[in-house]
Amino acid sequence: MADFSRPGSLYGAVDLGARKQALEAQARREAAGPQAASSASIVDVTEETFTTDVIDRSMTVPVVLDLWSPRAPGSAQLSPVLEKVVGSLGGRVVLAKVNVDASPQIAQALRVQAVPTVLAIFQGQAVTGFQQVLPEQEVRRWLDELMGAVEQFYQANPDARPPAAGEAQAPEAPPADPDLAAAEQAIEQGDLDAAEAAYERLLARVPADEDAKMGLAGVRLIKRTADADPADVQRRLADPADIDAHLLAADLEMLSGSVDEAFARVVAVVKRTSGDERDKARRHLLSLFETLPAEDPSLAKARRALASALF
Repeated sequence: MADFSRPGSLYGAVDLGARKQALEAQARREAAGPQAASSASIVDVTEETFTTDVIDRSMTVPVVLDLWSPRAPGSAQLSPVLEKVVGSLGGRVVLAKVNVDASPQIAQALRVQAVPTVLAIFQGQAVTGFQQVLPEQEVRRWLDELMGAVEQFYQANPDARPPAAGEAQAPEAPPADPDLAAAEQAIEQGDLDAAEAAYERLLARVPADEDAKMGLAGVRLIKRTADADPADVQRRLADPADIDAHLLAADLEMLSGSVDEAFARVVAVVKRTSGDERDKARRHLLSLFETLPAEDPSLAKARRALASALF
């Protein structure tokens, strides 16, 4: 059964699946200098600051996302424990607190179904989490496991480890294209129409710009699923002839981080259809391909599967 509820790529859910843009954000942040490391380890996050305070920070330090509500008694119990434990780690972890009542779009994007929910974000991804009130000892154990996993990641990927204080910083990145900057600002403000227009302007000038292609495809993906009811989509999947339901299900899987599953679903539609329906599914799959950077390993596998289905 398809799972449209679990959090996957935060760039998929909030910032349009642009994995490459995450790396570029890391370079911009490193170019800002060592003052970034001295910022507070506990921050209150809003929809406007989510990208900077959660996504960007998670490229160099784990971010514990506390999704809480003043209406939830469990939040009153858990939040102080998280603040105490994270505060004792000396800046090795950032605690980002989100009031879901004040920032409902974040909760919706992450498919949060219970409060409090705690997610650990690293390298732009939700890597682990829990939804119950835990005692301090269990929270510390959970964070120890998280930090162990982060250290294993850096051991396997030494080039990704951020420079220590005093080490040479990355050279300053060139200024962003004004339309790309306008698109990113529009996304932060929740104006997807303006973001779409900015990406289209950039592509009219530079048709091969990969960032703009990914951004535009991601915006359109978000817009297609804005009014989708996952439960209704799940019900409609029982009918193999309901092509629109299967394509929408693939969109939701993309947003939940199930990239390979989404591609396989659409390829299956291509295999069992013909004529206009097959062409519709093929074009839909190509639009999903554009949400990922060209070097993403999932693309090569899916392209081979599509070719086999077509020929």
